[in-house]
Amino acid sequence: MAENTITAIVPDIYEALDVVSRELTGLIPAVTMNASAGRAGKGQSIVVGVEPANTGVDITPAMVVPDPAGQTSGSTTITISKSRAFPFGFIGDDQKKLDTGPGYMSVKAGKIAQAIRACVNEVETDLAALHTTFSRATGTAGTTPFATAGNLTNAALARKILKDNGGDFDPQLVLDTTAGANFIGLQGQAQMAGTDSIVRQGVLVDTAGMPIRESGQINTSTKGTGTNYQTTAAYAVGVTSIALDTGANTVVAGDTVTFAGDTNQYVVTTGIAAAGTIVIAEPGLQETLADNVVMTIEANSARNMCFARSALILVARPPATPVEGDLASDRMIITDPRSGLSMEFAMYKGYRKVRYEVGLAWGVDNVKPEHTSLLLG
Repeated sequence: MAENTITAIVPDIYEALDVVSRELTGLIPAVTMNASAGRAGKGQSIVVGVEPANTGVDITPAMVVPDPAGQTSGSTTITISKSRAFPFGFIGDDQKKLDTGPGYMSVKAGKIAQAIRACVNEVETDLAALHTTFSRATGTAGTTPFATAGNLTNAALARKILKDNGGDFDPQLVLDTTAGANFIGLQGQAQMAGTDSIVRQGVLVDTAGMPIRESGQINTSTKGTGTNYQTTAAYAVGVTSIALDTGANTVVAGDTVTFAGDTNQYVVTTGIAAAGTIVIAEPGLQETLADNVVMTIEANSARNMCFARSALILVARPPATPVEGDLASDRMIITDPRSGLSMEFAMYKGYRKVRYEVGLAWGVDNVKPEHTSLLLG
């Protein structure tokens, strides 16, 4: 274990108190936490069934019961992809030195808070990275939403995509702090006073029929460099794989693209580095495309996230230990009050040293892209 550098906090008289910073984590309390899938080991996939759409048929009276058409069930998977520890430790002499200044217990509490902060931020970052799997986008790339006094249409349009896709179930909207500042300005403190929004995991206020939260980890995209790409054939509504030619350079996963004559902003899930086939998220094209239609990659933008709670899944559990146990002398489950995320806190005693760690194993996935949308900023 590397030694701590504690010189800066061991003066003869120490009076300052370091307040540990915390970023906003609006995504974690907004998604579905799946505890049952937490029984899986790291790297193991949990299969989630996805049923196809049904199609009606005409009723024709007959003496024989007609055979229903066969259906092919689909699936997606959730994987516990990470098992992480956020450790710190002390030797006996460090503890004695600290007790002549700020106090060992105070410093230890600060280190625990920093470990929790790092763990929660990493989970939040993984959830924010799912923006590359969302169905479509609304808003103007490079323009922060809610900038116009009294205009909350941006939120309603983000939810409209969920409605049009049939995914308007317990909708959530998570903004970056810039869009959040505009939103708070529109609402006014008078409207927000007296609500229980802070108790409800950092909800600013409900608008457009959904809770609005903020996150410090919302992504700002860097778009691909592709130019002059055109479709190589005609495509029907619902198609997700679109071949492109004539252009050059990259189209990257997470790019939002439009096609001439179609105002929908589609999210690319699989890009290209040269002429080839891109894949856009489900439910695919909303309008038919002709051959030789020009595609445009929208500008860099913040990816504020609107989604049905059931679409984004967070599987989280304590890191696995052998059934025989390990060398930890103590461990307990602690819950972060800001995010609602529970994690393990463990202590390992060594030779005149002690190691503490905050640990968590987790995985995230968008199991229903149709029930998600982006609000560009």
